[in-house]
Amino acid sequence: MAGEEDTTKSTEEGITSWPTGRLLSAAARLVEQRWTDRLDALGLSHAGLIVLHTLRGGALSQRELARRCQVTDQTMSRTLDRLQRAGHLERVTDPADARRQLARLTEAGRQAHRQADRLAREDTGVLGALGNDSAFRAQLITLIERLRG
Repeated sequence: MAGEEDTTKSTEEGITSWPTGRLLSAAARLVEQRWTDRLDALGLSHAGLIVLHTLRGGALSQRELARRCQVTDQTMSRTLDRLQRAGHLERVTDPADARRQLARLTEAGRQAHRQADRLAREDTGVLGALGNDSAFRAQLITLIERLRG
């Protein structure tokens, strides 16, 4: 077991020498995996959660959802299919154009979104090490905005 301790110790020491970009990347992967585990328990994916969030304001067409979520129509179609099978949304005829379908949240979809939102804000397993993370969030937002140009 001494070999395991040596490996752990050397890994921890190695992290302190990593560049900031690698630290951010490693932290993002770890947070994403924990978040994926929590979403799986709700029957959701990252993409599905984004769609539920986007549909909170009302029904939208697949094309409009794809545009707002910045994915292809094909990707959105697969995401909508999964959400519909899970009972989180339904497709209804657009009252303004009977040829078009709109995706609309079901009550189960609203509830799943509320649960995921609560987890994101309260689950110490995802970002518990930060405690009150408002300053960290502000720095991340600044970083993202600067990198976007």
